[in-house]
Parts: sequence; C-alpha cells; structure tokens
Amino acid sequence: MTEIVGVSFKKNSKTYYFSPNGLKLKKGINVIVKTERGLQFGTVEFENRQLEDLNVKIPLNEVVRISSKKDYNQHSKNIEDAKVALKKCKQLVEQYKLNMVILDANYTFDRSQLLFNFLSEKRIDFRKLAKDLANIYKTRIELRQIGIRDKAKNIGGCGSCGRPLCCSKFLNDFDSVSISMAKNQNIALNPNKINGVCGRLLCCLKYEDDCYKECGKKLPKVGKKVETEFGEGKVISIDILKQKYKVDVKNHGIIEMEVHESN
Repeated sequence: MTEIVGVSFKKNSKTYYFSPNGLKLKKGINVIVKTERGLQFGTVEFENRQLEDLNVKIPLNEVVRISSKKDYNQHSKNIEDAKVALKKCKQLVEQYKLNMVILDANYTFDRSQLLFNFLSEKRIDFRKLAKDLANIYKTRIELRQIGIRDKAKNIGGCGSCGRPLCCSKFLNDFDSVSISMAKNQNIALNPNKINGVCGRLLCCLKYEDDCYKECGKKLPKVGKKVETEFGEGKVISIDILKQKYKVDVKNHGIIEMEVHESN
C-alpha cells in the first residue's frame, strides 16, 4: 500500500496523485508540489489515503510544502503575467504570419518554464517565435501543439450528461472511438447526440462498448427473418439492454419477443 494525496491544478480539472511527504493534508488546502515541469501550485482534492501499489505509478512526485501567503501571491502574479505573455505571443504569431492558434499560456510556479499550447492543422516552424519569447521572458519556452480533444481537456466544461468532461477529470489517454460503437449501442447517428464539445465522437462511447457487444450477440440482427408463434416475421428493432426485439409478422402485425437464457 502507498500513501497518496490528490491534487489538482485547475478548477474541475483532473486530480493527480502525489506523495504527502509526511504532511497531513485536508481538502481545499493549497500546496506546492514537485512535477516533471518543475514546482507547481495546486489544491488538495482529497486528503491522505492508502492505495494499492498496482494503482499507483511509482515513484510518486512529492508535495513540497503547504503554500504560504507569499506562495499564493506568487501564484496570482504568475497567472497575471501569463495573460500578458499570451497576448504578446499572439501578436508575434500574427506578425510572423504563422498558421497557429495560441490557446493559453502558463508559468510553472518557480517560473522555470513558460508553456504555450496551440492548435494547428500542420507542423509549424516556430523556432524564431520561441527564441524571441525566450529573449523577452528570460525563461525556458515550450510551445506544445495539441489536438482538438486536448483543447477540451485543457479548457474543461460540462458534457451532455451534465457532468464535468471525462477528459478534463480523469482520462490519461484518448482511446480510439469509432462510429461502430454508436451503432452497437443503438444510438441515433446524430452529430448532436454522439459528438462531444470537442466536435469528436464521445469518449464515453468506449466505456460500455464491450458490454453492448456481448449482450448484442444474443439478439437477432435488424432485418433478419425469424420464426414466431404467429409465423415467420422480420426483425424491425432491438433493445439490447432489455434483451428484447420487435418482429413484424405478416397478417398479424408487430409483436415483441424476449431473449431467454436458453437461447
């Protein structure tokens, strides 16, 4: 078992595991943590708890300290300075006529790095831009090209279910999602129904796909001819979760059939 604490860096964003480093931390406390990018300012989402080693990526980064008023002021300054840097970066992009859309700018807490996320349909040669930004802000500059799903992950928001976006809350990677998954689940192929706020297929179509496939094996395909107590008919619809299907029988009408375990 490993002792962990959950920390997030933005409101309604993903929670990351950190070693509490001997500290007893309560939800809502601001902390300074060590990450691959340097020191970061975060908020405790859940307090100390034990977790099975299989569910933890070892070694964990550590909580460095509970933040002070000075730390909070530094964090606030970083946010304001990043807004200024974002505006300047956009001006340079326009000046150099680069085909890229700058989405946001973020300083690490210790200002050892200034990260810009951008969207572009092509690879961009941004070496001159990065050099100019480094000369202006005197820190390491990273320009990261992200996809439309990454944009939704970074910005956050609510899905059609009314809950925070899965990508911004807990997904580490984007699984491949196909239109066949929507078909397997009998969902109308309406873009408004099967696409997320990013405009791509809903990530959650992947979650129950295996279950729908397994349950669907017991049901006949729509259009198949089947025998009923009233004669032969054609399957016109199926309900995978209820394990029922409707059959149109000539000279009798539509009847509802149910799958039995023996089938």
